[in-house]
Amino acid sequence: MPEFLILKCQGAMQAWGGHTYEDYRPSLIFPTRSAVVGLLGACLGINRQQPEQLKKLNDSFDLTVLANPRHVEQRQFNDDRKPKTVALHKITDYHTVLNARRADGGKRDDAIVSRREYLCDAEFTLALAFKDSAEYDLAKVLVAIKAPKYTPYLGRRSCPLQRPLFEAIVGADNAQQALQQIESSGTLYSETPLNNAHALQVRDLPLFAETRRFVTRPVYVLGG
Repeated sequence: MPEFLILKCQGAMQAWGGHTYEDYRPSLIFPTRSAVVGLLGACLGINRQQPEQLKKLNDSFDLTVLANPRHVEQRQFNDDRKPKTVALHKITDYHTVLNARRADGGKRDDAIVSRREYLCDAEFTLALAFKDSAEYDLAKVLVAIKAPKYTPYLGRRSCPLQRPLFEAIVGADNAQQALQQIESSGTLYSETPLNNAHALQVRDLPLFAETRRFVTRPVYVLGG
C-alpha cells in the first residue's frame, strides 16, 4: 500500500502567489505547487541559485491539498457551545517598490505601489506521494521538515508557521483516502482527475531557469 507524507500548513497569515506582476501580488486560496516546492526546498537547504536541485525536488512527488474548515473555541465564560467555523478571508498590504520590472523585462526608474494579498484564518492539509525514482524521497524529506536547514514559512517571510509541518505518515490506496484519515471534510485540490470534480487552470508549475517563470496546469477541485 502506498505511503503518503501528511503536512499541515497553519498560520495567522498565508500567501500562495497566483499569476502576478510587480504592482499586484494576488494569493490563491490554496497552496500552490511552486510554493510547496519552495517550502520543502527551504527545509532541505536548497536555495534559488540551485535550479537543478529544485527541479529534482519538484519531480519527486505528487501533491494533493485539502482546505480545512477552521474551527475556533468560544472564549466566553460558562459557554458550552460547539466551536464555530471561521471563514477564510483575504487582506491586502501596500508597498512601494523601486526598480520594478517593466513588460520588456527592464527596470522602471520610478517607484510603484504594490498590492499584496494574504489569506487569513486558513488551514490546509497536504498529502505528498513520492515517486519510486525520486531524488528526494519520503525519508529524506521527513528528516528535513523535522530539522529544517532554513526557516520555513507559508508563502512569504511575514507568514510564520503556527505549528510544525509534520502531521503523519499514512498508508492508503490514494491521496483522497489518506487525507480522509486526517480530516473528515474540506475542499480537495488534486493534480490527478477526481470523479465529480471540476478542473481549474492554475499557473503555478515552475520552470527552473535563471528567471522565475511558470506554466499552467489543471487542478481538480472537489467539495466546498
